[in-house]
Parts: sequence; structure tokens; C-alpha cells
Amino acid sequence: MAHAVISRAEKDGRLKPGDTVVEYTGGSTGTSLALVCAAKGYRLHVVSSDAFSREKLDHMAALGAELTIVQSEGGLTTRKLILDMIEVARRLSQEPHTCWTDQLNNHDSIAGYYSLGEEIWSQTKGEIDAFVHCVGTAATSRGVATVLKRYKPSVKFIAVEPAESSVLLGGQAGPHKIEGVGIGYIPPLWEPALVDEILAVRTDDAKEMARRIAREEALFAGTSSGANVVAAIQVAARLGPDARVVTLMADSGLKYLSTDVYRSR
Repeated sequence: MAHAVISRAEKDGRLKPGDTVVEYTGGSTGTSLALVCAAKGYRLHVVSSDAFSREKLDHMAALGAELTIVQSEGGLTTRKLILDMIEVARRLSQEPHTCWTDQLNNHDSIAGYYSLGEEIWSQTKGEIDAFVHCVGTAATSRGVATVLKRYKPSVKFIAVEPAESSVLLGGQAGPHKIEGVGIGYIPPLWEPALVDEILAVRTDDAKEMARRIAREEALFAGTSSGANVVAAIQVAARLGPDARVVTLMADSGLKYLSTDVYRSR
């Protein structure tokens, strides 16, 4: 996704040699952009928050990103926090020689996930019944679901969101601690025509599942991955033992060692 948005900005002239890239991010997109910008020689100014793990912030900085930190309300992701981060990024984008990738509104990011859809289709040899994924910007799910449904229209896409901020299901926005998803309002890239079902997962259940899959499956991931697996198990139970359900683990558990997901208690 990061490579797609940078490459397309270069191609159409929005991003020129010597420019600075600006983005608001919880850390996963920011880390990817930092990697691409480091490789291509661009400066990157990231707007993030103390709501996200220290490891994510440190990783972006290690790759050369300059960080501006927006304070959260008690370390929680809220609609206000996301809007505050966007506003800071908007102001930074008005500086000369700056390219704002604006991930929540950037359609180039959708195409960046088409290859992931192709990979899933190839690895399952087309034997897939459902794709389950948490919604942040909605670019991942939209890109993957577009490809899978093109090959096999009967594939179900199940969107996942925090139960504490279940806006996709028509509920009220609220604070939660599933990092990188659940922005508190319907993301601009959301495409309901691709969605067959929406499931809400509690933060505590997502955290516990992250711990469980580490212990039982040796799969070390973060909170949104835990939410994905909670929802995927529910979908698989309904579809039956012969169904093939695919979900994603978006980040390493190494990014969460300082949080209460894995910190020794």
C-alpha cells in the first residue's frame, strides 16, 4: 500500500525529489511509509499519538520519520483523536514541498492491496468461502474483497470493528484499544456493496485472542489480529467444517510488548 501511494504520487507529479511526505497514522501505515521513504530518499513527517504503542513510534523514528505526537484521552482511540491527528497533518501539508498521502481518502491505497487479494486467491487455489478483516481506512478490505469477488462472487466479506465503537453497525462512536482500526466514523473508502456482514468484537476479547494464538499457535500478533481471529472463528462455526475462512494478521506482536496485551502481570 505504501509503495502504491508513493509511486503514484511520483508518477503524477504530486511528489518530487526533495519533498517531504506527511501522514497521520497509528503506526502500521507509518512504518511502511517510513520504509519506502527511506529507500527512495524522501523525508517523512508522521502525525501519531500516545494512544499507540511505543514500539510503533520508535520503529517509525528508527526508519527516519519525524514524529509529531497528538495527546489522546487516556491512551484510547477516539473519533476526536483521529480528527485531531488529521487536522495536524492538514496543517503540515500546507508547507512548501510537501505531499500529504492522506490515507483515509487516498484511493491509490486500494490498488496497493490488489496484490494481496491475488496472493490469497493463489494460495487457497480458489478454495475460499469468506474473508474476514478489521476496518481501519477500509482500503485493505476493499482491495482484497474486490479481487476475491471478481474471481468468485460468492465469497463473503465480513468486516470487523470494535464493539465499543460499532459505527458501521449504526452504533455510537466510543473509545477503544484495538490499535489501527475503528476510527469512530465511517471511513471515506468504505464500500458497503462489497460487505456481506459486519461483526463487532470487544477490545478485551481481541486482546485475549492475541494472547491465546501466541500460546496455542505460535502466531505472535497484535490486537486487531486478535479481533480478526475472534470474528473468523465465529464465521467458520456458522459456515461449517468444510468452509475455508481467511483472515489477516497485520502486525507483529513485537509492536505490543510495552502494552497490556503482552506485558507480564
